[in-house]
Amino acid sequence: MSRRCVVSGKGVLTGNNVSHANNRTRRRFLPNLQDVSVVSDLLGRVRLRVTTRGLKTIEHNGGLDSWLLSTNDSKLSDEARLLKRRLTKTQKTREAAAA
Repeated sequence: MSRRCVVSGKGVLTGNNVSHANNRTRRRFLPNLQDVSVVSDLLGRVRLRVTTRGLKTIEHNGGLDSWLLSTNDSKLSDEARLLKRRLTKTQKTREAAAA
């Protein structure tokens, strides 16, 4: 599993630990990733690895379905694009079954 958010694309950053004597050693800044199950209206429960900020983004946009449908494909990660494709396919089959 990579240390990258599905929603925001945030990943690992690097920097320096600086001691009192101004010695510098390399360190890593890890994103606050959470393994969560997000509820989708059409797909049910979907397991994602997102940052807490990514969760807030999904909730702010009205849930996973509306966030995926409103976001342009060029701004989505590969995993999010696959979810969007599954979502639109499920949406079309449900519309066809209802008609």
